[in-house]
Amino acid sequence: MKTPELILLQLKTLGPHSAKMLAERLEITPMGVRQHLQSLKLRELVCYEETRISVGRPTRYWSLTRQGHAQFADGHDKLSAILLESAHDLFGPEGLENLIRSREDRLYRHYAEQLAAEENHYARLTRLVRLRQHDGYMAELLEHPEGMLLVENHCPIGVAANTCGSLCNSELKLFHRLFGNDYRIKRTAHTMSGSRHCAFLIQPREH
Repeated sequence: MKTPELILLQLKTLGPHSAKMLAERLEITPMGVRQHLQSLKLRELVCYEETRISVGRPTRYWSLTRQGHAQFADGHDKLSAILLESAHDLFGPEGLENLIRSREDRLYRHYAEQLAAEENHYARLTRLVRLRQHDGYMAELLEHPEGMLLVENHCPIGVAANTCGSLCNSELKLFHRLFGNDYRIKRTAHTMSGSRHCAFLIQPREH
């Protein structure tokens, strides 16, 4: 993978970074990173905000633009959006909901079978992260003061979800079905609302 692509990937998965931070991660010079960032900026793939942390010059923190995020879009997702629109035209709202429910059921059966092999909560979450990574979500599991945070740095159904909000809601329903009433699950970040990723807080209920 070329350096500009690695920079975009770092900003996609980790959020805003300074040139110095990117240089340390990629093990190249800050000057080299800055040159690549300027080139990416000219292509309107990245932008920056200046933040003054202490006395001296402000630091530029770089992040992806909407066009930058679109570099990670799956071509199949655009096809899915077209198919959803066609399903709505042909079968109406009820037919579209049935289609989304069928997708959710299929994912549930696949995930549930995999998670059943795990013996504890953390192992099940770890397995779910691997499954979501395989499905293109760039998922990771982070500790949180109130539980565990499932973060999805990319949404392969994002284009389709913009067309049909029910598809996005189905993702949350899927997690509720997988973990049942023993857990509280809530969405804490949402790309459709402007966040750079989706995140779900998963908390075991106290009995």
